[in-house]
Amino acid sequence: MASGTRNVTRFWEWGRKIVCVGRNYADHAKELNNAVPTEPVLFLKPPSAYVREGSPILVPAYSSNLHHEVELGVVIGTGGTAIARASAMDHVAGYALCLDMTARDVQDACKAKGLPWTLAKAFDTSCPVSEFVPRERIPDPGDVRLWLRVNGQLRQEGNTAQMIFPVPYLISYVSAIMTLEEGDLILTGTPAGVSSVREHDELQAGIEDIVTMTFRVDRH
Repeated sequence: MASGTRNVTRFWEWGRKIVCVGRNYADHAKELNNAVPTEPVLFLKPPSAYVREGSPILVPAYSSNLHHEVELGVVIGTGGTAIARASAMDHVAGYALCLDMTARDVQDACKAKGLPWTLAKAFDTSCPVSEFVPRERIPDPGDVRLWLRVNGQLRQEGNTAQMIFPVPYLISYVSAIMTLEEGDLILTGTPAGVSSVREHDELQAGIEDIVTMTFRVDRH
């Protein structure tokens, strides 16, 4: 598809990568007994991880402990390599509310063996996303409230001000390792409060009241 016909507000249809930042909130790192990182922890999800409202989040057949992680997603509008921190926000088209669904039992097993987290993080439907949020609606991505409820019960609530590495830093850091392209999504980490979800659970999440989304959990 020629770039002139791409609509960044539908980035999930053609964006080429999802770059995820782990342990970017100190309280979340601590709740999983992980050290607070001194540089960003990165992993990837494939575009096939995207799922939109109206379709279910599927628990992988090989997992019995699926966790929710609510995150602010940054949608890249102008690509670049080795982007300077001072100009990083010029590369942002907008934002999305995202969930980083994690097969925690599988991740724990991978970590114990020193293996990558791919099985735990990159399965189909592991990246639920909201509608695109134009950047004007979130003037300061370093100060917005994220929340998530399971079956109406508040499980996660935090503010992006708690992030260890803020959005401009992450854009600069990631782009020094891999070229960021139009339509790419950066997941910026999750606040504390992650917990298990089961088949038939309903997840509702939001960035303040700017954007919300609701998903049901099903099984493969």
